[in-house]
Amino acid sequence: MTTIRTACILAALTAGLFAAAAGAQDKTLYQRLGGYDAIAAVTDEFIGRLATDAQEKRFFVGFSTDSKMRIRQLIVDLICKSTGGPCVYSGRDMKTAHAGLGITQADWQIAVKHLTTTLDEFKVPEKEKTEVLTAISSFQKDIVQQ
Repeated sequence: MTTIRTACILAALTAGLFAAAAGAQDKTLYQRLGGYDAIAAVTDEFIGRLATDAQEKRFFVGFSTDSKMRIRQLIVDLICKSTGGPCVYSGRDMKTAHAGLGITQADWQIAVKHLTTTLDEFKVPEKEKTEVLTAISSFQKDIVQQ
């Protein structure tokens, strides 16, 4: 009887450990990043870096404060949605949104560098950072025009 009881206890403990491990694995990238507020904070820093970069700042000229706030919100929503969060992206598709801006491969690489630096600054773990960069890279073909 003691052997059966011990086996049942071990089975219950093992099942609990597997459930906890599965729960950690079941979290979306959005959840592992810290949710909406964390994504918004990273986005704010990232946009600040782009807007003050010598080569990239040309993409932020001529917008009203309201338009800049809208662009920021669209980026937050896009990242939120792309990482499995509950946000709804209501903007245009990437090709339409970036048409005519003349974004080059060099521009893309600078933006990726700024995003990587921002993720590092916020101490985003390597696994999550790689997943974010992979998700974002899916937009490259529609954003880079030259």
